[in-house]
Amino acid sequence: MKIIVSMFITLLCIVTYSCAQKPSTNSIANKRVKGNAGAPCEGCEAIYECPVPFDKLSHQLILPDREGKGRKLTVRGIVVKADGITPAPEVIVYVYHTDQTGIYPKKGDETGWGKRHGYIRGWMRTNEKGEYTFYTLRPASYPNDSIPAHIHITIKEPAMNEYWIDDYFFEDDPFLTIKERKKLDERGGNGILKLREIGKGEFVAERNIILGKNIPNYPTTR
Repeated sequence: MKIIVSMFITLLCIVTYSCAQKPSTNSIANKRVKGNAGAPCEGCEAIYECPVPFDKLSHQLILPDREGKGRKLTVRGIVVKADGITPAPEVIVYVYHTDQTGIYPKKGDETGWGKRHGYIRGWMRTNEKGEYTFYTLRPASYPNDSIPAHIHITIKEPAMNEYWIDDYFFEDDPFLTIKERKKLDERGGNGILKLREIGKGEFVAERNIILGKNIPNYPTTR
């Protein structure tokens, strides 16, 4: 038990350092890279609002809502290169989503894209095995709407521009109809999560990401 608590505190410290500070504006590592892979991509530049240099990020992230009331969710996976096999390290992963009422909550001091994305957002950097993991609560659908609940994701490969891939959706979502599924392009691969319950009110799901899959203008030489 002491070991588990110690691991959690260590991870929490890493995430707090990585994502709770004000955005950095002078880090060379976070400067935007020009390119047109995946374009157009409105709001994808939010990935550069990471509060610390990309090379200081962990491959694990605890989002700010994690300890609130709701169904606890752990999402993990491996990012691989376009060949579908080789692990891709140093890929930046940016995620954000709604709260338990279906809105993007604000604290009032947000800047940049935080004004639209809210504060339930964060950044990760895949490790040498291409792994990433984030801990959060399962988000709700937009109020008075039938759009499936989802988690937005933007990624950035080393020396490439940022681009969006299919949102994370939930297999058991009644709003994720056959019609909605047909709209998905599977950018980066299948984004539909199959949840596995690992405790009362706690679930885990996996999504592996294939870089460049179904991404317009993706360079073929990578």
